[in-house]
Amino acid sequence: MSDEPQPQQPTPGWASRESLAAGAAQAAGPEGSGKQKKPKRPKRTGWGRLIPTWRMVLGTFLVGVLLLVGGFFLGYSLVQIPAANALATKQANVYLYADGSVIARDGEVNRESVGLARISKDAQHAVLAAEDRDFYTESAIDPMAMVRAGWNTATGKGKQSGSTITQQYVKNYYLAQEQTVTRKVKEFFISIKLDREKSKNEILEGYLNTSFFGRGAYGIQAAAQAYYGIDAKDLTAGQGAYLASLLNAPSQYDVVAHPENRPAAEARWNYVLDGMVKKGWLTQSERAAQKFPAPRESTVSTGMSGQRGYIVNIVKDYLISNEIVDEEELDRGGYRITTTLQKDKQDAFVKAVDDKLMSQLDKKERKVDTYVRAGGASVDPETGKVVAMYNGIDYVKQYTPNATRRDFQVGSTFKPFVFTSAVENHSETQDGRVINPNTIYDGTSERPVQGWSGGRYAPENEDHHDYGDITVREATDKSVNAVYAQMAVDVGSDKVMQTAIDLGLSKNTPELTPSPSIALGVATASPLDMAEAYATLANHGRHGTYTLVEKVMKDGKHEVDLPERRERQAVSREAADTTTSVLRSVVQNGTATAAQAAGRPAAGKTGTAEEDTAAWFAGYTPELATVVAVMGQDPETAAHKSLYGAMGLPRINGGGAPAEIWGQYTRDALEGEPVTDFDLQLQTGADVTAPPSAGSSDEPGSGDESGTGAPEDESGDEDSGTETPGGSAGTPSDDTGQDGGTSTGGPTTGGASTEPGPTGGADGGDDSANGGTTEGDDGGDTTGAGGGDPETGTIAGLPTGPGRERQ
Repeated sequence: MSDEPQPQQPTPGWASRESLAAGAAQAAGPEGSGKQKKPKRPKRTGWGRLIPTWRMVLGTFLVGVLLLVGGFFLGYSLVQIPAANALATKQANVYLYADGSVIARDGEVNRESVGLARISKDAQHAVLAAEDRDFYTESAIDPMAMVRAGWNTATGKGKQSGSTITQQYVKNYYLAQEQTVTRKVKEFFISIKLDREKSKNEILEGYLNTSFFGRGAYGIQAAAQAYYGIDAKDLTAGQGAYLASLLNAPSQYDVVAHPENRPAAEARWNYVLDGMVKKGWLTQSERAAQKFPAPRESTVSTGMSGQRGYIVNIVKDYLISNEIVDEEELDRGGYRITTTLQKDKQDAFVKAVDDKLMSQLDKKERKVDTYVRAGGASVDPETGKVVAMYNGIDYVKQYTPNATRRDFQVGSTFKPFVFTSAVENHSETQDGRVINPNTIYDGTSERPVQGWSGGRYAPENEDHHDYGDITVREATDKSVNAVYAQMAVDVGSDKVMQTAIDLGLSKNTPELTPSPSIALGVATASPLDMAEAYATLANHGRHGTYTLVEKVMKDGKHEVDLPERRERQAVSREAADTTTSVLRSVVQNGTATAAQAAGRPAAGKTGTAEEDTAAWFAGYTPELATVVAVMGQDPETAAHKSLYGAMGLPRINGGGAPAEIWGQYTRDALEGEPVTDFDLQLQTGADVTAPPSAGSSDEPGSGDESGTGAPEDESGDEDSGTETPGGSAGTPSDDTGQDGGTSTGGPTTGGASTEPGPTGGADGGDDSANGGTTEGDDGGDTTGAGGGDPETGTIAGLPTGPGRERQ
């Protein structure tokens, strides 16, 4: 037997890698002695131990899949399709005056369910094009859309929905609207089950019958009646596309209630029609023939007649836009909403409009009288509460709320904002004189403004009247365009625009742009906007956002939080108070003497829109700021119409019906309250007349001859040379008493004074130059026989401006 060690036999069973390797090396004998041994696998140390192996990854994935599959089947088995929700028994919302008396209840559910066969194919396709173009080919849920919507919402691209029509129907019909994880999980499983149990047509039919289209209409049949007065089976492609557009934003895309949102509504409408073409549901030629189908106005039940329907919808918009209550939640009902409106003042407003305007119309004999509309709003300057509104003769007959619409020019009611801005910014004339109520300007008609580099701008005064040298106070009394256009440039039209916004106008007010024409009121603010701004002047320059709601209760026990009212000093007290002193003179001596009927110290300004399509009076006492507008609109086409000949008068101007309505309303609304005078702190030097520099106001500035504007021979086009009914042709003009007009019984004013008083205080100071108090060119003569005070303007080289803008 050899003494050499013998190779070991393999041990049965498992062996370590190291022992197997060693045994293999020994078995190789001398021949394998030249080969290297296989290196040992290093042990995982440090951070390497934290990196999962492929076995761990695979194991985790398999476990995750099992959990997901198990969770899905568990959820599918546990979540059952419930009974329909309680929409059919939804509660009413109750709207109350400030004293607790009921304005209206909106609890009636306007819905009529119809079969899919009774809904036109065009309407069906329009809804699919708007909401879910692949409805018939996709599953009940769209995971990618849900992920995309969640990502967009999380990254700040707006709150979006990733729901299919099936999911939306489940939410409408079976579940509540709250945005919770539990509700979304239920929606997910119910949608899958429903898709297995119902056909696509049944689901689409259910969706069309439960969706909310605005105007209180649930379902497409109710919507077809509400917007077009027809059945759903008769809807055209254009009409169906508009109704489908409403699903995206029912309250905002109603172009009758919100004419300012029409561009956005039309864009959505075009998107829907383009989608129909893309899916082959509409030919290109049919698409090209489509015209936007404007909905009708009168679409509501008599339960909302009179002012009630207007108030309910304006308050709803207020609650939704201020994010106090979600639109869908509000429509579900159960809310008790106490408004700031005061019943006695609301009734007084309606009566004043009826007495001074509506009762004077003869719609059978005068077609123009059918165009007449009225709107107004009244605000407590100290609290910002809206205490009364007038929106139209009847919500059932005229749907558009005239107190909040933003599509008529405000005219010269904007001029006080120019003067306020001048005082606020310590502005000077082109020759360095501080602008105050007694600063002298050149009031020559069609005088080109100085210092404006944007092109020639030479607005015309009424009847081409040249006033020559005139104080700012007199120019405000007589609403002299030449003076205020120049003042806007002296101040800076951008500063004027900012002052108007600070006082209360929305920065999104249409046509509110920096140019000299801003002074003539080309902007289209609403009466409520203007009332808010004038309330700031009445409140000595302190602005607080207006409010329409005092209290909101849900289900009688949960009080809804209201936004805290914000108040700030928008302009200095001296700027606001000095403006008030000037506007007092307009009521005492100028175009608004009819407002003296209020029987209280009052300040205000008249205004007329281009082509006499609207006449305004905006005014205030220390206790109440109120704006009244009389507007012209065709009841069939909704086009703006001139009011020449309305009420049997040559024209309706701001000093006529609007100021008369204001006077009666203010008197009645404040009946029984003590009479108080304005407490004014005036601008330094407001009682000192600044003489003009020699020749300073007679020559245009360098900016006027830059050649960028229209040629001289084009400046007298329709904007300045057109005679208008009730103007100089054939109608005598009062000319605001520049020759010493007859007294209208206004308060006697004495010399300039900074101390307010019942006889005029700081407002007196220009009567000696005026030749005495006047009858008023804008309706001071309440018979209307004397015409008005048109502020026509010649605009060349400017993007915006009035054609015939008046005081």
